[in-house]
Amino acid sequence: MTDDLDGAVLVARAHRPADDWRAAIHEACAPLLDAGAITETYPARCVALVEEQGPYIVLAPGIALAHARPEDGVRKLAVAAVTLHDPVEFAHPDNDPVDVVFAFGSPDADQHVDLLSSLAGHLLTGLADRLRAADDDATAQRLLEEVRNAP
Repeated sequence: MTDDLDGAVLVARAHRPADDWRAAIHEACAPLLDAGAITETYPARCVALVEEQGPYIVLAPGIALAHARPEDGVRKLAVAAVTLHDPVEFAHPDNDPVDVVFAFGSPDADQHVDLLSSLAGHLLTGLADRLRAADDDATAQRLLEEVRNAP
């Protein structure tokens, strides 16, 4: 999309286990933690926000976007996509169960616009379904890398 996304960390993993929505958020954040894009405190803050505000992160049928504020532990602009082996319930009235969980982090209030815009565009053109069909991490990673380009 833009040069701004060249330095973004994008990591995808396919068919991960999660017993509940909390585990699903931790599973989605794990690749970002492994990449050094977030700190150890960030996943817990993502969970706490859902506990405080409800399942607002469930954006569409089967899709959640876990996130917190920059000061909650973001080091680099990043997004991870994780498909779940078995869908989990977030208690969303319309969009449960969830089987694709994105974790997102931005180190400031400005850098995230291009990344989220590109992600949204790719979701509108079927990215979630393509991720669901990915047989392995390498395929999922290739699909998520498309977010660097305009849909």
